[in-house]
Amino acid sequence: MIKNEVTIKNATGLHLRPAGVLAKIASGCKSDIILVKGDKRVNPKSVLNVMSAQINKGDNITIEVSGDTEVEDMKKIVDAIESGLGE
Repeated sequence: MIKNEVTIKNATGLHLRPAGVLAKIASGCKSDIILVKGDKRVNPKSVLNVMSAQINKGDNITIEVSGDTEVEDMKKIVDAIESGLGE
């Protein structure tokens, strides 16, 4: 398992549209992925899970990825979040 911490840059956090983009990207990954914010741990392959974490601008989240393609999948997730998830 590998971990990475990122800061959310989206002005409105991970509301429906960016959460949907993240869920689509995560669903295309073969690895197991968990987003951690405080005491909440969610699977980002579901848009509802992402939204339930209530991730706002400036929040630091930890991404945990485990599996055969964990390095590639971590890069996809981190790059997407750092690019603003389409916003």
